[in-house]
Amino acid sequence: MPPKSNLAHVTQLASLKFLTAKSTRADFSFDELQLQIEAHAPGVYRLRCAEAKALLDDKPGARARAHADMLLARHEPVGELAVSSITLADRRGWRLEQGDVVLEISSDPLQFLLYRGDRCVLRSEISATLGREALEGSNRWRLGLELDGDDALYGLGETAGDLDRRGERLVSDSPQDRALPLVWSTAGWGLYVNTFGRVEHDLGAADSDLYTVHLQDRIFDVFVFAGDPAEILNQYSALTGRAGQPGLWPMGVWLDQAPGQAVEATLKIVEDFRAGELALDAVRLAAPGIYGFQADKPAFEWDAHRVQDSRSMLARFQALNVQVAAPCFPGVLADTPLFGEWEDRGWLLIDDSSGAAHRFAGNTVTAGQRFGLLDLTNKDVYKLWAERQRQLVDEGLGAPDCVAQFDIPDGITARGGESGAVLRTMYPLLARRALFDAVAGHKTPQEGIICSTDLFPAAQRFPWQIGPRAGNSWAGLEHTLRTALSLGASGVPVQVHGLGSAAHSTATMSPELYIRWLAMNVFSANFSFQGVHGLLPEAFDAATRELVQHWLQWRYRLIPYVLGIIEDSVRTGLPVQRPMALAFPSDPVAHAWDTQYLLGPALLVAPAVQAGKESRVYLPEGEAWWDLNTGWRYEGGTTWTVEAGLNTLPVFGREGHMLCLGPTAQHTGEFNSARILDEVWMFGMPEHSPVVMRNKIRVMQMQGSSYIKGLEGLRILPSEGLEVKRRGAEVRISRAR
Repeated sequence: MPPKSNLAHVTQLASLKFLTAKSTRADFSFDELQLQIEAHAPGVYRLRCAEAKALLDDKPGARARAHADMLLARHEPVGELAVSSITLADRRGWRLEQGDVVLEISSDPLQFLLYRGDRCVLRSEISATLGREALEGSNRWRLGLELDGDDALYGLGETAGDLDRRGERLVSDSPQDRALPLVWSTAGWGLYVNTFGRVEHDLGAADSDLYTVHLQDRIFDVFVFAGDPAEILNQYSALTGRAGQPGLWPMGVWLDQAPGQAVEATLKIVEDFRAGELALDAVRLAAPGIYGFQADKPAFEWDAHRVQDSRSMLARFQALNVQVAAPCFPGVLADTPLFGEWEDRGWLLIDDSSGAAHRFAGNTVTAGQRFGLLDLTNKDVYKLWAERQRQLVDEGLGAPDCVAQFDIPDGITARGGESGAVLRTMYPLLARRALFDAVAGHKTPQEGIICSTDLFPAAQRFPWQIGPRAGNSWAGLEHTLRTALSLGASGVPVQVHGLGSAAHSTATMSPELYIRWLAMNVFSANFSFQGVHGLLPEAFDAATRELVQHWLQWRYRLIPYVLGIIEDSVRTGLPVQRPMALAFPSDPVAHAWDTQYLLGPALLVAPAVQAGKESRVYLPEGEAWWDLNTGWRYEGGTTWTVEAGLNTLPVFGREGHMLCLGPTAQHTGEFNSARILDEVWMFGMPEHSPVVMRNKIRVMQMQGSSYIKGLEGLRILPSEGLEVKRRGAEVRISRAR
């Protein structure tokens, strides 16, 4: 990837002139440029700037429409705009109002100010709000936003460090930066940069009081959000697309095959789990890719060294009630007849300097062999790869496992002309979308998963995000936790944790660390065991294995709740593991407790991130909290030291909410779809309908009591001071007299 661009030649734009206004849009002009501002949705403004011809083109080409569809799920504005002029002694401009959210624009010098009610939550840098450098066929834009001293910035992708990204510098198409395009502040604003071009975010690194965005594209296109973080994620996901459904079996426990491990050895581990009554639902086979295109024809074949009979292998796993995910890659090995044929057809990414297909260096998935990447911008190639994957799914494969975030060099071009940052950003999106089409496209509603670590714009549409393989230490536990919370803050609802890593020494994994890591994973979207001896339950003593069984029982009881959270993500954009700043933006004390999180709306989890039985826990203000282990009630805005043995975890229920639990099981195939729930825990007087898979439970409040319908046959555990009376499926909850 080339070095960061020199932006010294950017010309600052000023002297804005009003042109016209409609119900959803106001148009302005500079000398040769036009600025459009849309009320894209309540509390959301879209700002687009370019030559008038580019903005007013109402018949974009097919490729431009395809690019737009990859980035946005909703193109048309649904808000309403009221425009009025401002004439003051110190400035002139316009007010663009959406209810109590207002965007003010000063004309000369140009400045944007965003208000929620009477409070200004965001203002641009008055001397350098928006600048442009004209390039051949494109533009380089600069947006400058002021930062208050206490503004914290969240989102922008994955980090294992501080969730507040202030002070960092990120580049969108750098695979090392793990960047995503949404940033938000607890001050009440958010920003999404809508482009496949390179975006450089300087979050106060060069100037601590300034957030600078540099983007390269023909059109400057950003969305500005006003609202609490949950409202921003809701609007962002409605705009860019919401999560697909994973289905039931992926919610069970996973096992990752160890590198170099034979399939027979992996089957033996599964059998040992079953014999030890340890729950398990899925196996993810290790790299290198276990299937791919044949050397001389466009049909998939399995690696004969690892799998002699794929149907027999899948049948053996399925006989143990285990699904299989298998690694693949969107390419063809170099120096094969098929490589030469597809090079001639133009079906592989091309090296501009030679006009031939680019040969990428080998990696772990290709077992070190060089390869060519399929040109997935070509609809015929895209369709072929998706159809071949669907055939394997129809034959019994549970899910493909594909990492496609390649560091594609500049000078490599796709058929549609995409290259550089655009191609690097777009390629993993195309790969994951094709796989999701193969797995879930023929189902209504769409349901299925793709295992991947790739990050790209709209990544939240395609489950399932695999977490990092962190070291087998307390720092590794915290690493995987922080990446999940940072991804959640960036709009990705699910990260699957690993319980340690086969890539690191297992000697540092003590029984205490192992159980603490497992307990945290249980109270997450999901997790996987690692298929090496030092990281499997068999490596530990009998007492530790009993604790493993205890926590796996908890995991399966939580599945209806966790899958309910994911179903809720489809409607709201909120993640499963919610950082404190996202869940409690008005409580600044809570933000500092950034290894705690809200699991869905009802549970506050404070995992142990260091050795010892004692943990410090902060309970956010404005709420009351019920300790799941003791049943005691605590007022919010308080800090406590709690003692938790290895069979417990500091978890607190949020007052007014309920927790619906399922039965214990060895795998999700034992779930009775007609009776997915077993027990209901109440945290004070119920006020909210519970989040639960296939939710048919509703709460109504009348005359000081809560009436709940849909609890027929379930055990109910009320919190202290409540009285429960049943009548069929209806339950009345009132204060004890």
